[in-house]
Amino acid sequence: MIAETIHLRWSRSDLGRWPVLAEHQVGGCDATLGTTILLRMKTLALSFLIYYTVVLAVIGIYGLHRYWMVWVFWRSRRRGGETEPVRRFECLPRVTVQLPMFNERHVAKRVIEAACAIDYPRDLLEIQVLDDSTDESAQVAQSHCAQMAAAGHDVCYLHRTNRAGYKAGALANGLKSAKGEFIAVFDADFVPPTDILQRTIHQFSDPQIGMVQTRWAHLNRDDSILTQVQAMVLDGHFIVEQTARASSGRWFNFNGTAGIWRASCIEDAGGWQHDTLTEDTDLSYRAQLKGWRFKYLGDVTCPAEVPPTVSAFMGQQHRWNKGLTQTAIKLLPRIMRSDAPLATKVEAFFHLTAPVPYVAVLLLVLLALPALFVATPLYEVRVLAVLSVGSLCLVLGTVAACTFCVVSQCAQKISLWRTLLRLPALMAIGVGINVLNTKATVEALLGRQSPFVRTPKYAGGHESDPDPVLNGRRRRIPSGLIELGLAGLMLACVAISISRPYVVVGVPFLLLFAAGYLAIGVPSLRQSWARRARSRISPT
Repeated sequence: MIAETIHLRWSRSDLGRWPVLAEHQVGGCDATLGTTILLRMKTLALSFLIYYTVVLAVIGIYGLHRYWMVWVFWRSRRRGGETEPVRRFECLPRVTVQLPMFNERHVAKRVIEAACAIDYPRDLLEIQVLDDSTDESAQVAQSHCAQMAAAGHDVCYLHRTNRAGYKAGALANGLKSAKGEFIAVFDADFVPPTDILQRTIHQFSDPQIGMVQTRWAHLNRDDSILTQVQAMVLDGHFIVEQTARASSGRWFNFNGTAGIWRASCIEDAGGWQHDTLTEDTDLSYRAQLKGWRFKYLGDVTCPAEVPPTVSAFMGQQHRWNKGLTQTAIKLLPRIMRSDAPLATKVEAFFHLTAPVPYVAVLLLVLLALPALFVATPLYEVRVLAVLSVGSLCLVLGTVAACTFCVVSQCAQKISLWRTLLRLPALMAIGVGINVLNTKATVEALLGRQSPFVRTPKYAGGHESDPDPVLNGRRRRIPSGLIELGLAGLMLACVAISISRPYVVVGVPFLLLFAAGYLAIGVPSLRQSWARRARSRISPT
């Protein structure tokens, strides 16, 4: 009761009078006790305020960086991108197309046929199918390779009996026998267009160009709200982010597929390495540290499918964010000590530490409930302070992320109204994945290793086979349970906020967060239970 009374008086007093108020309020009790309690409350309140400010500052800094990238992108569009090669090859060079795959029986035929259909002289085009499959996918891929070889294509089927190094290991193994001076890489769910080499290979007439990256397009963009949101996020990366980095002379990364490498660049940079889960980003930065230049062609697209299920999407997110953090730990010190321009180093820092805002958002969520019960000595201006801080967070955090995606849709002439209708889902799913991405980031920081889990391929409706790496793996906490717990926490904050006029302004945000955690938590938990049920069924 004493503590409660002191809390109420102090929160309405000005800072200069709080010791006197405390002494009067405790009455017959020891005044020192009241002062001690009040000091502790003040310290706790200020600690929360500092903690809260730091978290918002992190979100704001990364939000400002997004605005900078949007500005650079629009400036680049006004000036026109330099996509034409400096000159063209008089004699086309030999190219090896590598198709890494693992248990991809639904998409193997499609990608092999698409690779063989590329418009390029047959005597200069080699197709390598790098197959690590452990199921009947190996027979499916090998059969299609034999059919294409019989039709006159130079197709080589390479099957490994182990997955040493995972995708990076398969690519490195293929390089040992590759005939091409240049290496084009396409994942199994991609469908390279027939003109992709004709539109990219001449960029390598500049001997300093080590890699050319094309833009991803999306075969199943409109299948569901989940695929629509993923397409928007990927568009933000490929249309805005990659264009901004490339046009401003900053370093950017190979995206793991739909790109072409100079074989000597790969070798000079140290080859494919598998000590991170993003071997593509790792090799990209090592190559650029060696002085190689990259070219990004945003007007050349290569279509692929985005994960149509929450579990597949979450697995991909975990791999990307953990791998990016691993690459940051591995290479950022080297980058900062290099002779690269300061602007390049700053951009490399923001790129490789991109998972940090997810951690900041989760910390903000965890602060929501205790913040409702911790008073600060700003009662008279609390409404103004809450509105100011909330608006700043909205502009630098939420609006920045949305602007990133909206601009990418407008650049493709996609309806603005249609884009705006999808923004709530975009924001909700972005919030919902911060638990997983924070976990991935922390695992990387702690040095916890995990296998490369490939993204399931569905080929327009087929049920994808799960990665065998997941078989037998037991989670201490079922997938989705933490997200559902946080959804409950946000709804509890909503209930409390309604009775407090000075914090009710945050209710829309709390509801958005609750919706995001529910959107991820419910299907994740359902799929987790389904996997457990299947694993308990004994084979007949």
